[in-house]
Order: sequence, then structure tokens, then C-alpha cells
Amino acid sequence: MKNKFCDVQNITINNKNLNQRIDNFLSLKLKKVPKSFIYRILRKGEVRVNKKRIKPFYKLTIGDVVRIPPSYFFKENKKISLIKKNRIDFLNKIILYEDDFIIALNKPSGIAVHGGSGINFGVIEALRALRPNFSFLELVHRLDKDTSGVLLIAKKRSTLRSLHDQLRNKHVKKDYLTLVYGIWPSNLNIIKVPLVKKISKYGKFMVCADTNGKISETHFQVKEYFKYSTLMKVNPITGHTHQIRVHALHAGHPILYDKRYGNDLSDDNFMITELNRLFLHACSITFIHPQTKKSMCIKAPLDELLQRCLFNLRN
Repeated sequence: MKNKFCDVQNITINNKNLNQRIDNFLSLKLKKVPKSFIYRILRKGEVRVNKKRIKPFYKLTIGDVVRIPPSYFFKENKKISLIKKNRIDFLNKIILYEDDFIIALNKPSGIAVHGGSGINFGVIEALRALRPNFSFLELVHRLDKDTSGVLLIAKKRSTLRSLHDQLRNKHVKKDYLTLVYGIWPSNLNIIKVPLVKKISKYGKFMVCADTNGKISETHFQVKEYFKYSTLMKVNPITGHTHQIRVHALHAGHPILYDKRYGNDLSDDNFMITELNRLFLHACSITFIHPQTKKSMCIKAPLDELLQRCLFNLRN
């Protein structure tokens, strides 16, 4: 693998990058640099905005001066590129919708949306590799690695800005399907519990309910009862990391096979499900199309494993 050294850069932010997260901004500027490198230089404070350290989720404003430290632009050889291509061709098979402004994918469980934290590349890096002629491809929102379902990618900066405005103003509606442990109370429809990110004693990143955390609200609706579990439709009003999973746990009904926030469900009651993954699926997203200005709803069908799980429970 060959690399090319790049000197320090100081970039002044204008309207083009207004409200963009600093990690996404760096990914765009340093396209050949691994995502793990970007988060590392942010964590170490090597990236500065107005000469100050910032977090990866810092949103840029007009006039900000971003200092990007010396870095390496990595150039992959043909052999590595071919290996990656063979692993990412599946993306063409999971496109739900595409036009000149957006791409909607039905992301499988077990695949990260972007690289970092030991992951070489995720959905967005793979999509860029598949579409090398596209000058702009950015995630509109995120899904947990273990969560499946509809994922939006913007093909234009103006599209990304419009959809981020809709997300910020709560004009985007996301619906999820999830299977939780136990019988969910029919009158428990709204959970408003503040959430905070913490590091456990084992060094693992966790989200916990905490009165000093960020305001978080999730709406739950019972879809179907089974003997030992409940199928739920979930609408997160706010969009914090692991929000649905932690709110379900707080209610006393963790999501089935949630290895981070759930219970040990290896008993015979759940063998019939044939599950080996988190049952959390982003089944639809509704928004205003940035170009046509019309309401649009994109739906993602359940994968074969989740469909078989429900079939087994019903029969």
C-alpha cells in the first residue's frame, strides 16, 4: 500500500458546510484516510476548531477555522480493491430506492454504517467504492451495526442539508419493528427517560438512563402478543444512540438477543425463534423529498431470519 503525505490544512467554513458534523467533514476532506484515523486525531485533539478541541459530533458554523493535522492519503493496490469489491457488491442488491438526490438501502444486521473502532469500512465507504464517479455520498442518519432496515444516503450537499434540517425539526418519522422479552403492558405507550453515554468498568461504551442525561422520548405500540414475548412498533421522537434499546430495557422488556442491553435468552422458550441477532428493524422512514417537496415513505421488508422468527412464533 502506497501513501502520500499531506501537510497541515486550515479551512474556513462557509455555507456549503454549515451544520455539518466535524467527523463527516473530515471524512469528506480525507476520503482515502481510514475512519479510525479520523476518530483518533479527534480524540487526541489534533483537529482543532478555532484553536479549540472538539468532539466528533461538533457541528460546524460559518466562520469556523478547522485545523487538519498532517495525514496520509492511502492508495490501495488493485488486489486489495478487488477483494473489497467482492465483499461490497451485495449493496447493489439491497437498494430500495434511488434517484438523483438520495439512495435508500435495506441495511443488513451485522454491518456498520461507517468504518472506525476496528472496522475497516462500512456501508458508506463500500458505496463510495462502488460508485467512484460520484463526487458526493454522505450518510443522512445512522443505524446501529446490529440494527437492520432502511438507511438514507444523500447524493448532494443540498440534499443532506435539507434532510438534516428535517431531522433537527422532527419532520422525519422513523418506524421500527422490534421483538421484546415478556408481555409489554398495553397502556405503556410513551417512555420519556433522559439518556447519557458512559464507559463501563470493562471499558465498553454504554448508554444509561440518567436524570442528568439528554432528553429522550420513544413511542411504543403493541402489534402482537406471543407467549413469552411481544412484537412492537416503535417510533423514536428523539434520535439518540441506542435509544430504543435502552428505553425497552428501562421498561423491563429488553429486545430479544440484545447482547449489550438484554438478558441471557438461551433458554428453551426462545429456541423456537431460531434468532441469533438483535430483533430491531427500521421498517420505514417518512420525509419531504428535498427536490419534489412531496412527502415520501420508504419501507424496508424484514429479512428472511426475522420473518422466519415470527412465523415460528405464530405457528
